[in-house]
Amino acid sequence: MRITVIGCCGSFAGPDGAASSYLLEHEDASGRTWRILLDLGSGAFGPLQRVLDPADLDAVIISHLHPDHYLDVTGLEVFWAYHERDDLGTLPIHAPAELPDRIAAVLGRNGIIPDGVSCAPFEHHVLADAERFTIGPLSFEPRLVIHPVEAYGFRITDGTSTLVYSGDSDECPALDELAADADLFLCEAGYIEGRDDHFTGVHLTGKRAGECAQRAGVKQLALTHVPAWTDPQIPLAEAREQYTGPITLVRPMDILHVHP
Repeated sequence: MRITVIGCCGSFAGPDGAASSYLLEHEDASGRTWRILLDLGSGAFGPLQRVLDPADLDAVIISHLHPDHYLDVTGLEVFWAYHERDDLGTLPIHAPAELPDRIAAVLGRNGIIPDGVSCAPFEHHVLADAERFTIGPLSFEPRLVIHPVEAYGFRITDGTSTLVYSGDSDECPALDELAADADLFLCEAGYIEGRDDHFTGVHLTGKRAGECAQRAGVKQLALTHVPAWTDPQIPLAEAREQYTGPITLVRPMDILHVHP
């Protein structure tokens, strides 16, 4: 599995990058490359187009309905609904149940069919805790994590290697279970100790991300979702005090590889 970091800025798009979005690519036994987008937050649809033609996407997964994780799905819908090609079909989107209503509200319409077209561009699939699903050769296990809205982390495997994506979460047993023995743990670290402790049930600090990775025995930790107002070296240093394995601080357009 290969992950291209489309955007990794926490809570809102920053001056040097978009909000959360990660392109997951994996080649199956026949040589076909599957392309799945994990989140498409504010500002991310633009840089996504520098990496691939969005028409080549096989599916999109939205971890939760905060704008920094889903808002640019509205741009993707415009692309998919009005594209000059007529062979795109419908694009599967796995997300919390309210996503279609949120898209319609942002675009000022009723229902899931865009103005002027005859069919919906997206095929909506509702996420549920511990209900696994597959996309091509990849298996996905969503788990409800701790956040102010319905939010999911994901355990993704091709049968030999495992990627875990925290989405947005504070520390919780479900996140520990997801991360157990993961080859790569792509984990948010939106807060820092001392400054943000009075916000509970929202985000991990670098310290708590490192503690989770250490408890879970992950092989590699990649920190993400650091907001523009935070020096990223602070959550990185916090995590290093807790986790003894290799740590990466992701940046836009980084490429991460998941190996067993």
